[in-house]
Amino acid sequence: MKEIILVGPRSDSVMPLAGSETQGSASPPEVVALGPTPPQDMVERLKDYGQEGSFSLWDEILPEERELLVRDIESIDLPRIDRIIRRSLGSRGVPVPSIEPVPESSVSTVEERTAEQKEKWWKRGLKAISEGKLAVVLLAGGQGTRLGSSDPKGCFSIGLPSNKSLFQLQAERILSVQKLAAQSTEGSTSTVPIHWYIMTSPFTHEATRKYFQSRKYFGMDPDQVTFFQQGTLPCVSPDGKFIMETPFKVAKAPDGNGGVYAALKSNKLLEDMAMRGVKYVDCYGVDNALVRVADPTFLGYFIEKGVAASAKVVRKGYPQERVGVFVQRGKGGPLSVLEYSEMDQNMCSEINQTTGRLRFCWSNVCLHLFTLDFLNHVANSLEKDSIYHIAEKKIPSIHGFTMGIKLEQFIFDAFTYAPSMALFEIQREEEFAPVKNANGASYDTPDTARLMLLRLHSRWVVAAGGFLTHSVPLYLTGVEVSPLCSYAGENLESICRGRTFHAPSEISV
Repeated sequence: MKEIILVGPRSDSVMPLAGSETQGSASPPEVVALGPTPPQDMVERLKDYGQEGSFSLWDEILPEERELLVRDIESIDLPRIDRIIRRSLGSRGVPVPSIEPVPESSVSTVEERTAEQKEKWWKRGLKAISEGKLAVVLLAGGQGTRLGSSDPKGCFSIGLPSNKSLFQLQAERILSVQKLAAQSTEGSTSTVPIHWYIMTSPFTHEATRKYFQSRKYFGMDPDQVTFFQQGTLPCVSPDGKFIMETPFKVAKAPDGNGGVYAALKSNKLLEDMAMRGVKYVDCYGVDNALVRVADPTFLGYFIEKGVAASAKVVRKGYPQERVGVFVQRGKGGPLSVLEYSEMDQNMCSEINQTTGRLRFCWSNVCLHLFTLDFLNHVANSLEKDSIYHIAEKKIPSIHGFTMGIKLEQFIFDAFTYAPSMALFEIQREEEFAPVKNANGASYDTPDTARLMLLRLHSRWVVAAGGFLTHSVPLYLTGVEVSPLCSYAGENLESICRGRTFHAPSEISV
């Protein structure tokens, strides 16, 4: 296992005080006495960026709190943060290109695929995986707060018969794909590991790392897992001033799941991927119980298309479904994602008279593939442009909760930089079971995700010649197939044919 702690310009980690020295690696830094006024050089630096108000309560805080405040300010890359604030706030009201539907030629739909195509993509993807060309990036910075848990969301169990967490399901799917890739290569006697880069946040990093250690990495080699943290950014007032969470600490928030690009670059993980021979990067969010991590079929399609970026999509279930959709920014422009809050009722309901589908129907579900070359380009371009989404939120501050601004980038911000992009339709009931809300909500709960998984696996068992019995209505339960037995329903005949399984239960190796 390799651990990366975000440092440098994107870090909020503690840095030495100006003028301090260290006497060898084991010696503590020299303590600098802080007087009745803030360090003049820091005051001048803050004035240059209009943030001198951060020291407004200096007279009211204790000496040790003054030291914490100085260290906190020292940890902020003021020129970079000032550029982000100015460009992001200045982007409000700027006209955007007209919105067009995604061209039909940019989407591979389920109905147009042949069995031969899928087989070809599957084999091509497995070949690339067996050659070590695929890495996986997991976006796992969120806590399970809405699920009633303060643990990292990946630690959450949706109540399967096996009681496996989201992290374990995903780890075992990676192990399963590795095995399939090795078996697909003639003369191969070894398995090439898929390296798993797991992006945490300051709120989940340590808990995630300890969780993997306590579970012995779910059977994975610890050396194939790298943990790294996304960055944080100061929360600001509507006029761009830092909000103080306490008299000695600037309020900060994670920089959004799009912070993955800069975090990969800052931690030199793009270089690490290149050193490992990686060409393609699978990137996804942690809260999908059905995610096909390192999907060979998707990878084979991606390689065949020769595009820089690709995304799996599902059709909107109904016009008012609260999902972001892919659109084209202007005639012939790049593909990007339009959030549901940006769509009016007419846009949501418009019908394509040729296809009979909604004109804007391709939902973004945070399942992406990128070339490594494109990720390098994106990391540089997003940092250069420095325009972040503005989220008006209640921010904890010295004045209680106050309305302020969190600055975030989203994973889909990369798409507008893609010279070529393709969308790959998936079936919701096979690959998309989000876990976002606590049980009792009307959608995207642990209960709904569990039932989707059990029903899918029950269909696999029946298709493989197995039989099911159950003590409750089958539509309320089913059997669970361990990813170590089957990745996507393949190779189950020898386990299932002619056998009867009682639901709910797990079929495992």
